[in-house]
Amino acid sequence: MIIGTAGHIDHGKTALVKALTGVDTDRLPEEKRRGITIDLGFAPLSLEGIGTVGMIDVPGHEDFVRSMLVGASGIDVALLVIAADEGVMPQTREHLLILSLLEIPQLVVALTKGDLVEGDWLALVHSEAQALLADTRWPLAPIVPCSARTKSGIDDLRSALAQAAARPESRPADDLFRLPVDRVFTVRGTGTVVTGTVWSGSIEREADVRLLPGGAHARVRRIEQHGQTVASAAAGVRAALALGGIDVTQVGRGSVIVADRSWRATSLFEAVVTLDAQAPGELKPRTRVRLHSGATEVGARVTVLNGAVLRPGAWAVARVAPDSPIPLRGGDRFVLRLPAPVGTIGGGTVIDPYARRRSINPPENGQLAALSVSAAKRLEWILEGEGVHGVPITEIPIRSGLTPAETHTTVLGQGGRVGANNLFAAAAVESTMAQVRMIIAEYEIRSPLSPGVSTQTLRGGLRAHDELAGISIRGLESLGEIETDGPLIRRKGWEPAPSVLDIKESNALAHDIGAAEREPPSVGELVSRHGSSVPALLRYLEREGRIVQVEADRYYDRSTLAEMIAMLGELVPGQVYLPAQLRDVLGLSRKYLIPFLEFCDRKGVTERRGEGRVLRESSAVVLDTPQPQS
Repeated sequence: MIIGTAGHIDHGKTALVKALTGVDTDRLPEEKRRGITIDLGFAPLSLEGIGTVGMIDVPGHEDFVRSMLVGASGIDVALLVIAADEGVMPQTREHLLILSLLEIPQLVVALTKGDLVEGDWLALVHSEAQALLADTRWPLAPIVPCSARTKSGIDDLRSALAQAAARPESRPADDLFRLPVDRVFTVRGTGTVVTGTVWSGSIEREADVRLLPGGAHARVRRIEQHGQTVASAAAGVRAALALGGIDVTQVGRGSVIVADRSWRATSLFEAVVTLDAQAPGELKPRTRVRLHSGATEVGARVTVLNGAVLRPGAWAVARVAPDSPIPLRGGDRFVLRLPAPVGTIGGGTVIDPYARRRSINPPENGQLAALSVSAAKRLEWILEGEGVHGVPITEIPIRSGLTPAETHTTVLGQGGRVGANNLFAAAAVESTMAQVRMIIAEYEIRSPLSPGVSTQTLRGGLRAHDELAGISIRGLESLGEIETDGPLIRRKGWEPAPSVLDIKESNALAHDIGAAEREPPSVGELVSRHGSSVPALLRYLEREGRIVQVEADRYYDRSTLAEMIAMLGELVPGQVYLPAQLRDVLGLSRKYLIPFLEFCDRKGVTERRGEGRVLRESSAVVLDTPQPQS
């Protein structure tokens, strides 16, 4: 559980944290000298019925809003501080906008410095605070008058914080581990130490982790919470990790510590982006902004789908291109600020951190809301976008925001199809099945003598992932539409249908091959005599059992080939015969002899021994029907 402060400069945030925790979170010498918070401060807070929670104190000065954003990301309860003697100020409104954009679950308002104003004025500021919250996600948030100096109202504030902390959003223990780094330093004898809030999952000592975006590997040597060494750290706590195997120069604020191998940094993501109603202008195509996500701040360009213009108060799906790769997950909230004039203008929710450049139709407003809150809907969006490419199953928890356990259940309910490593949308499967039908039908028309199209040819014609091709082919087989015969695929019940002309031409080919006896013409010679239909006709004759392919470019009459093999059967088994001796036995020139002997080797009639051949003892040859081919 993490509680974070927010509010205008000099409204008493740090003093209030000290009154609640006893810890002065201003640790930097410049903070002491100037009397303002410049960077994040941290302290443990004990709440009755809750236990010890982490508390983050953020700077209120407009120059340090980027630090405030780091502190606000990942908190469970926001403590909005409004000084009773000043009321709502510019940074109060901007901080509240940031908390709203980050969708912080719970909010408590502290009206500090109550001892400096009269009761009527305090009531006026209380009403102002209520009006400020009226149109936010926390219209009924408790507003507690208090004073850090006199301690008046501190117990009431502590009680309000405890009630808010008792309603935390669930953080599944089995989720992927992630910790955005907000501080980095070295400790003598320990080495590199990073601190941050564990956003999801858990980590144990001696675990191997990676640092994104760089990808460096490290080992967790020690874990501390609130100054105490612990065995593990889970989601919703602040933790310090001592990392082995990495130098302090390799990590900084904005780095993210992860454990799963599927995490990677992205240079393009899709998001539902909203522009604040009070934004100074429209968000035009490729507008330059400062993007804040977790502890990361980077320049970026935002482009609404189809080049549309996003007007104040509106929302839409946009592609965001960071200037440098950043680690993100589906469902992550982020904030957008203008670099000049500086100010928060909006933010959004990541719906696909690993987006591809593609043409898509903008979703309706109802879909926008669903994409923002539902990991299952984000998975549908991602699957639709990837189409025939599919989504690696290992990436689904990161891209959609589902936990690994939820992924299995959701995938089964998507209606998609799972391959060995990838998930495909049902629409992609249907589309690919339609392609399979079309390729087979076209092949039947072009090659009426063929018993089917080769699997290799079919897959080569599909514009789809190989796993998707397999899923689609098996799907059509289960429907009884197609059948597989060795390496061939055909429409169920399909039979070659030779025409009268095909039969006439095939008979002519068979005659030429048989008439040539032991030295038949090559395929090339037959093509020159009979035309381009020869290869298909030869395969037809082979399937009919009238000819046998002995080498790539030559077929023999079946009876002639059987006679030649019978002649070899008269040789002495076990005796090595050189090619010259076999040439005399068979009466063949070397051009025909060597391919014939290699055929006999493949069929088990002979066995090669050095430069010669030996008749195998079991040399019965079956000139069986050839393997199907296209």
